[in-house]
Amino acid sequence: MKFRHLPALLLLASAVGASAQTMKPGLWEITTNMQSGGKDMGAAMAAMQKQMASMPPEQRKMMEDMMAKQGVKMGASPGGGMTVKVCMTQEMVDRHEVAPPRDGCTHTMSPRVGNTMKFAYKCTQPPSSGQGEVSFTSPEAYTSKMSATSSTGGAERTMEMQNSGRWLGGNCGDIKPIQAPGK
Repeated sequence: MKFRHLPALLLLASAVGASAQTMKPGLWEITTNMQSGGKDMGAAMAAMQKQMASMPPEQRKMMEDMMAKQGVKMGASPGGGMTVKVCMTQEMVDRHEVAPPRDGCTHTMSPRVGNTMKFAYKCTQPPSSGQGEVSFTSPEAYTSKMSATSSTGGAERTMEMQNSGRWLGGNCGDIKPIQAPGK
C-alpha cells in the first residue's frame, strides 16, 4: 500500500470534520484511526511510522519541515493511529474551517443540529470523496466518523476513519496555521 497521499487524506479528514461554530482558536490535536476494507490499518500506520523513523536524519527533517510549512505536525497515537497537530486562527474558526480550500475539492456541511453536524467532500486530485458526522462535546473537543473512497493507480479503496479532536491551548508554539498549497 502506498502512503504518499496519506498525510493529505488525514489532513482533509480532520479539516472537514472539525469545522464548527463554537470551536476555540489555538492548537488542536486530531487523532485518526483508520480501517481499510474492514482491516485495521494500525499495522500499516506503524510500518509508515517505522519507515519515517528509519529515514536519515536529514531526510526526516526535510519531510517534517515540509509538513510544518503546511501547518501540520504529525506523530503516532496509541493503537497504531496517527496524530496531527494543527493551529487554528480566529479567522479560521469564524469561517468554520480548519484548512484553507484546496483546488479541486468541494465541501458541503449540513447545519448543526444540537451537537452534531454532517459533512461531505469530493476532490479530483487525488480522486477521493467521503461523508461523515461530527459530534461536539464542547468548544474544546469533538469526535467524528467518516467513510472515504479514493482512487490510486486505478484501484479504488474505501476507508473508515474515526477522529477525535482536542484543544491543547491558545498558543500554537512553533506550529503555524495551515497554508494553502503553493503559498
